[in-house]
Parts: sequence; structure tokens; C-alpha cells
Amino acid sequence: MSAQNRVAIITGGGAGIGKACALRFAREGFRVVVAEISEEDGQQTQELIQSHGGEVIFCQGDVSREADAQVWARVALDKWGRLDVLVANAGVQISGDVFETSEADWERVIGVNLKGVAYSCKAVLPAMVEQGSGAIVLISSINALLGVGGGNMLAYDASKAGVLALTRSLAIAHGNDGIRVNAICPGVTVTEFHERRAAARGQTPEELRASLEGHALLGRPAEPDQIASAVFFMAGDDASHITGQSLVVDGGLTVLSYPL
Repeated sequence: MSAQNRVAIITGGGAGIGKACALRFAREGFRVVVAEISEEDGQQTQELIQSHGGEVIFCQGDVSREADAQVWARVALDKWGRLDVLVANAGVQISGDVFETSEADWERVIGVNLKGVAYSCKAVLPAMVEQGSGAIVLISSINALLGVGGGNMLAYDASKAGVLALTRSLAIAHGNDGIRVNAICPGVTVTEFHERRAAARGQTPEELRASLEGHALLGRPAEPDQIASAVFFMAGDDASHITGQSLVVDGGLTVLSYPL
């Protein structure tokens, strides 16, 4: 089947890695559903894809609500009749150690980063099972593998480790259905989120990137489109015999026994 006949849902597709994934899949000919909580960001991604002749639908919603995830799947099926790829990317970061992380913080982070991933998978799996094919790519983090951040990202780290467990469980459960489930573990990636935080500190995007020179083995952080390339590989035919795996895209950081 050509890419022009395939359909991908990208959660958190309005900004950062999700936006880069939406643009990459659209550029490759996929019809794309951009699922995004921010109306402004979602519409901007939709307009950008449309300006390049791509087929796209923007659906506003919150992945932590199962009903919203079901809507995105139903919209894709009603419009195009199939579901081929899910990129479960939507996520939130709330800093705090075990004492600082409130009950509300736990509920929000786990709700979006873990339950939201599970809800998104639950929404697309029936159609994929019926088709006998599908590829699901879950976005985790090197925080699931390393003790980073000085223990100040407790809920985030736990949620991203949970995503890896979901990856394995779903791959086992649905391999015989012809469905592959894999995860990507990005390292430091400069997105609009980081640029906005830098701007609040009076730092330009160029200054932010300069401050990260020398990071990891390749000496630099990732850009969102580099993560999107790994996602597209894992979702595509070139990875047709890969499932239940976690691909680390971190410039070599996790192979270091000590920081540079």
C-alpha cells in the first residue's frame, strides 16, 4: 500500500516533536489527524500541512480523557476508512521531587503521559486488528532509562518508564494481529516548549542552543525533526520486523558512564 493511502494519528501534534512528526508523515504522503489540546497550535499545524497540499484533520482534545481519544479514531475512520499509524506523543512535564509533587501533579502527569497513551492505543487498536496491520510508536524518554535531572522529575520519570512497559505488553498482546508496537526514547530535544522557557529567562533560541553545545557524544541536542525521522522509521515498512523495542535517540548520552 502506498503512503498516500495510509492514515496516521499524531497526539500532541501541534508543537515540538509531535508537530515535526505530523509534518514528516504528511510530507511522505500520509493523511494525518493532528490531536492537540491547544487550538492555536493544532490549527497552525493543520494550516501548515494544508499549505503544502497535505490531507489533514485537526481534532482538539485532551488525551487524559478516553472519550477524546475515541473521537480522534472515529474521525479518522469516518473520513478515510482506516487507521495505519498511531504516534502517541502528547505529554506534560511537571518538576518536583517526592515531597514537592502534589496529588494533582501525579494525576495530571500520569493522566497524560501514561493513561493518555493507553487510551490512544485502545482507540486505534480495534481498527488495526480488523485490518490485520498497524504500527504504534510511543514516545518515552531517556528519563525512563537514566537517573537524570537530579531526582526533580519524579512523576515524569515514572510515567515515561511506564510507557516502556506498555510498549512491551501491547507488542506481546497484538503481534499475532499484525500490529507492531515500539517506543522512541528521545534525549534533550530543543522544542518550542524549551524556547519559550528560555525566552522567559531572557534567552534567545540561538543562545539556548549555544548553552547546550558539547552535549552528549555528538556535542549537541536534538532538533524535533531528528526525532520525527526515528519515529517515521519505526512506523514504516523498513522496520517491518521490529516490535516491542525501544529506540534511544539521544546523541549517545546513555552510553556514557559519566557526563562530558
